[in-house]
Amino acid sequence: MKVLSGKAAFKGVAIGKIREFGEKKVEVNRTSVSDVEAEIARFEAARDTAASQLGVLYEKAVAEVGEENAAIFEVHQMMLEDEDYLDGIKGMIRDEQLNAEYAVSVTGQNFSEIFAAMDDDYMKERAADVKDISARVVRILAGVEEGGAAMEEPSILVAEDLAPSETLQLDRSKVLAFVTRKGSTNSHTAILARTMNIPALVMVSEAEHVDGLMGIVDGKEGKLIVEPDEETLKDYRDKLEAQKKEQELLNSLKGKPSVTKDGRKINLYANIGGVEDVEAVLANDAEGIGLFRSEFLYLQSNDYPSEEQQFEAYKAVAEKMGGKRVIIRTLDIGADKQIDYFELDKEENPALGYRAVRICLNKREVFKTQLRALCRASAYGRIAIMVPMIISVWEVQTVKEILEKIKEELREEGREVGEIEFGIMIETPASVIIADELAKEVDFFSIGTNDLTQYTLAIDRQNAKLDMFYNAHHPAILRMIKMVVDAAHKEGIWAGICGELGADTTLTEEFVNMGVDELSVSPGMVLPVRNKVVNM
Repeated sequence: MKVLSGKAAFKGVAIGKIREFGEKKVEVNRTSVSDVEAEIARFEAARDTAASQLGVLYEKAVAEVGEENAAIFEVHQMMLEDEDYLDGIKGMIRDEQLNAEYAVSVTGQNFSEIFAAMDDDYMKERAADVKDISARVVRILAGVEEGGAAMEEPSILVAEDLAPSETLQLDRSKVLAFVTRKGSTNSHTAILARTMNIPALVMVSEAEHVDGLMGIVDGKEGKLIVEPDEETLKDYRDKLEAQKKEQELLNSLKGKPSVTKDGRKINLYANIGGVEDVEAVLANDAEGIGLFRSEFLYLQSNDYPSEEQQFEAYKAVAEKMGGKRVIIRTLDIGADKQIDYFELDKEENPALGYRAVRICLNKREVFKTQLRALCRASAYGRIAIMVPMIISVWEVQTVKEILEKIKEELREEGREVGEIEFGIMIETPASVIIADELAKEVDFFSIGTNDLTQYTLAIDRQNAKLDMFYNAHHPAILRMIKMVVDAAHKEGIWAGICGELGADTTLTEEFVNMGVDELSVSPGMVLPVRNKVVNM
């Protein structure tokens, strides 16, 4: 038995086989073949299998992130039909009597270098694509199963880290827990785990050579136990059984209002990263969506998502929520969320730099595209727009002016625009101090406690060395939350919390007593927080 330590990203216990996620490397050797036609037939069969796999990935991607984001899989399919690429491989097999694996690997490398040397940016991007499809064909030829593409049984997934695009390859119904060797408690993997309500560990650096072994994830203690002994296994099976019974009790709260014993109503909403997360919102009986992280539409794309693509995503969420409030945060990239095609400069202090609304007000055409999509989608449900990283009244007024012009343009085009609530995130000390002025400009506040804590305590929340100093319960943070709520209520608007602190049930009663109107948490935390509210 081996016990590996990491950082807990989401609570809970999971028991099962460990499955390594990621591209499995194949060692390619050069060998001679005697029957070249049989070898070419073997290559063509592998190519057909690869095309079939890509077709499945494309259909799944269309359903989850829309056609434009899924287009990469179509590009890969087209490359598998490219005559020059195919002739290069077959020519090596036939002329040099070489094995298919080697011919595919060398041809893929040659084409990749050709694309990389081109001046056109689009063609340069194809260098990575041709490497990817070649690696896929080589894996099939070698009989190596694609990492993470299909899991035969529910498993604990171990990876370096998971990018948003990689999660498209996951069968989420078969993921028991996430364990990453890198990442942070704010990484995409951690956010996904909280959405799926499964345990997650990050920074488990020693999780090597564990594929296929039995494992236990302890999301409370931050431990991955590999090949547990019988006594440990029994202990954790008992904990897992208790966890299931607790969930059954929480499920009994579905359909009940989030109201305290003395009649105070709290709106319990959920945080999501994309259309595919709405199922978890509905399954956990959230009363609305308090934070739709729209940047994941950009992170999952190879280029700026179009107005139509964004419109379809926002519309789908609005319709699925059936008239419940859906608060969509405008693009929030920069800092720890970098996107290549934005071509952002490297910064010494990215968390304090060019990010969120600062990018939007500089790249106005990108921002306008998003706002047009949001306004169009507002005709299909109850959409609210929320702008992050505000530090001044000027920023709010500027965004409002842009938004009003877009509404006018759309109406002139004959497009319907619904009633849209407009709010901002309070996540900087500056916005807290001038909350009384900001409240005159907006319909609501949502407090982003993650960044508010970081900026107030002057602590980089991505820096593990500072964990002992990071205190989200710091009196300064709690006082700031109270200041914001009071300023909001004085102007007749509501104030909520959408940061991780909203799910901290040790603070739920204090937040209610402060007058917080709404708590937006990961879908899996909606019922635990409701349980706390109804028993107050």
